[in-house]
Amino acid sequence: MRSAAVGHQCLDCVNEGVKSVQATRTQFGGVARTGAPILTYALIAVNVVMFVLQMVSGNLEKELTLWPPGVAAHDQYYRLVTSMFLHYGAMHLLFNMWALYVVGPPLEQWLGRLRFGALYALSGLGGSVLVYLLSPLNTATAGASGAIFGLFGAIFVVARKLNLDVRMIAAVVVINLVFTFAGPALGTGAISWQGHVGGLITGAGIAAAYVYAPRARRNAVQAGVSVAVLLAFLALIAWRSNHLLTMFGMA
Repeated sequence: MRSAAVGHQCLDCVNEGVKSVQATRTQFGGVARTGAPILTYALIAVNVVMFVLQMVSGNLEKELTLWPPGVAAHDQYYRLVTSMFLHYGAMHLLFNMWALYVVGPPLEQWLGRLRFGALYALSGLGGSVLVYLLSPLNTATAGASGAIFGLFGAIFVVARKLNLDVRMIAAVVVINLVFTFAGPALGTGAISWQGHVGGLITGAGIAAAYVYAPRARRNAVQAGVSVAVLLAFLALIAWRSNHLLTMFGMA
């Protein structure tokens, strides 16, 4: 027996009552949660841990960055994902993690943990795919910037849907895009515009599908768009690999 406001209830009755209580949903279909944005903090922790390992191990960076010949010629497709968790220097890491710390929690709250996770993953992969398609073959790319730019695009779309003031968000996106293209000329080193633009477009598109999906078919539309984008990325990766192998005379 368990104590209750109306007296005592048997344990089986309590368990059945818990099962009948439906989880509160966010405005866009995710499970509403209170407390800390666990997934945002977990992503920050993973990036920090990977940076520490990167500093300790001399080979980790070489083995896990996005290097197109390694992907195509050696079937190292994991580089498209692992490169999202590596960074070139402490400032690179700090900027990306600060941005994630700022924009991650509201998006996780608005969308729910599952949709936020899918948004982050697809945005990062979108950045990696555009890098794979357009970056010079002799370059190795790393960083969470693709996913972060995806969150920038997403928070703009979601905030507009919620009728919030998006002028500051738009300014941040524009400033970061200007810095992306003008940064090398200012002596900041090479910046992967492909990763930034790919992540931004993907994040904005995925967020639009999530927040503008018709309520009656919201879950189906959100899941269908997510899977369709993933399949499109896989098709582009396969096409690029075949193109590179033909270029290398290995097809």
